[in-house]
Amino acid sequence: MFTGIIEEVGTVQTIQHSGNSSFIKIQAEKVLEDVHIGDSIAVNGVCLTVTESDRNTFRADVMNETLDRSSLGSLKKGSPINLERAMSANGRFGGHIVSGHIDGTGTVSAIKNDGIAVWYTINTTPEIMRYIIEKGSVAIDGISLTVAKVTDSSFSVSIIPHTAEQTVLSYKKTGDIVNLENDIVGKYVEKLICPDSRKSNISVDFLAKNGFI
Repeated sequence: MFTGIIEEVGTVQTIQHSGNSSFIKIQAEKVLEDVHIGDSIAVNGVCLTVTESDRNTFRADVMNETLDRSSLGSLKKGSPINLERAMSANGRFGGHIVSGHIDGTGTVSAIKNDGIAVWYTINTTPEIMRYIIEKGSVAIDGISLTVAKVTDSSFSVSIIPHTAEQTVLSYKKTGDIVNLENDIVGKYVEKLICPDSRKSNISVDFLAKNGFI
């Protein structure tokens, strides 16, 4: 599990696609301080398993499912990427629950300066938009962010200078593809109250009567 608080921006050293297998080799510093084979590291929000590492790099295998669901396939040598180690049990929970399992991608449709802040508008699919709510949480390339505006086909976030400086958002341009992960809590709630779920006694009426909505 991750929190969406990016630890550092790494650099793609090698990315190779060969038939049904791919791997990525990433240059980094902070996330390698206590890395072990088998550890999880979120790469632009995608949970990957470390298969090799040395003092300056780590390597991870990438499945076709991951390439299909995320923007990792568009990375190239030299690309900057957000990196976060899995959360330790005694760590601070600074963001929100981020699993590293990407729901899909979106496209940066607008970037606008607003004083010290920068607004990013992301267009995406109805399947992802159904879980996007104003003032809710979303992970963009693994960054825990608060949704500020919502339309039928897009949402917007406003970021502070620190976030821009410490993540790859500052490199993004209109038309760029970003990885998106919805707040997992919303998906579980939907599953529990779904009319097709005959094993649960939880319903919209139940939640309303008990003060949850």
